[in-house]
Amino acid sequence: MVDYLRDFIKVLRSSDVRISTSETIDAMQAASLVGIEDKEMLKVCLSQSLAKSLREKEIFQECYENFFKEDYMNLNQEKNEDISDELHDEKSLQELVNTDLENLFNSSDKTTLMTSMALASQEVGLKNIRLFTQTGMFTRRILEFMGLEKLNNDIFQAARDGDSDREEDLKEIRERIRLEIRDYVEHQLKLRTSESGRQLREEALSQVRLSQVDKSDLVIMTNIVRKMAKRLIALHSRRKRKANRGALDIRSTLRANQQYDGLLFKTLWKRKKVDRPKVVALCDVSGSVANVARFFLMFIYSLTEVLPNIRSFAFSNNAGEVTDLFDTKEIEIASAETLLLHGGGSTDYGQSLIDLEGFIENDIDRKTTIIILGDGRSNYSDPRTDILKSLHEKAKRIIFLNPEPKSLWGTGDSEMRRYEPYCDKAKLCNSLVDLEKVVDDLLRYSF
Repeated sequence: MVDYLRDFIKVLRSSDVRISTSETIDAMQAASLVGIEDKEMLKVCLSQSLAKSLREKEIFQECYENFFKEDYMNLNQEKNEDISDELHDEKSLQELVNTDLENLFNSSDKTTLMTSMALASQEVGLKNIRLFTQTGMFTRRILEFMGLEKLNNDIFQAARDGDSDREEDLKEIRERIRLEIRDYVEHQLKLRTSESGRQLREEALSQVRLSQVDKSDLVIMTNIVRKMAKRLIALHSRRKRKANRGALDIRSTLRANQQYDGLLFKTLWKRKKVDRPKVVALCDVSGSVANVARFFLMFIYSLTEVLPNIRSFAFSNNAGEVTDLFDTKEIEIASAETLLLHGGGSTDYGQSLIDLEGFIENDIDRKTTIIILGDGRSNYSDPRTDILKSLHEKAKRIIFLNPEPKSLWGTGDSEMRRYEPYCDKAKLCNSLVDLEKVVDDLLRYSF
């Protein structure tokens, strides 16, 4: 039973239900108490342990019904009328998958055949099936494990003896069992890969260059951004404090316990309160990096729970603030309008830095992290590195995210090599995975 429950939990996880190790242990303990005879009771117990939200309960319901489905055997019902339970008493479960298929087909009921098939499937590793092209391979393996070789030998012997009736009967048995096993394998494939196509697609898109993302994939990419943001929020949601832990504050402890004649009834610990960072984002939204800027803005504004102090600016040549746009509208709409309002011009990084300095000169301090997103190509205009140097001296740090490979930095009209000395970090960033790492790093070390 443990193996089947573990397999069922694996199916739930592949269907996008998050299940922890402790929840798995709870489910195992609940199943051991209620048993597997009453399937409705088992379903209720497992649902309480494994499904937390309404959406997860819907997925659980569907997975449970499919996983414990018993009507995939479509054998002749007349063969079940005179079957006794002696088979279960005389043979072990292992013997079920080592007997000849003719006797198994002619003398067994549905439950026995299903059990034999399930045991054979476990032995050949059917739980690892991932592709439709593997259906034939696993069907063949299960047949061989259940005794295909002996059945083939019997068919050959009947043909050799000239017993055509027996030969045809055995061939029919082989074909009917093969079809049933194939249906079972296809059912298991559907059960285990219903979400894998989407998951593989999301995994691939999270690593693709953002400048190459097709418009048809924007919805999927938006969902990936939300998932990544949710994961980072869960990781960084608590304020980082040292409270009731760490080094003992001896002076404060002695002072607080003077009224107790020096007996340490109260212990005080050194506490370090850390504020959230202030983030200023300057995004190049010209055609060459527009998609990267779109997803970067969507990403950071999905993290307002852990990054509440964000000011954002967009530019092609002149920079304009878009903070209010993201505060008043949906993130996807605000991102699209930002590209519409500020994209399309001839890129001028020098002018954008002049504008940025004017916007934030009274707001920048040692808690401010400035993130510049762009390719650093300024169409041979003055890059105004003096302004970037001044901002670097005032801010906590400056991070420059460039979607171009480092081998192209400083080539042509790229000013990256001139900007790099005044950046605390200059990193390649051209996929959602790269963005996630950058934001995680920002949250982890900006406190």
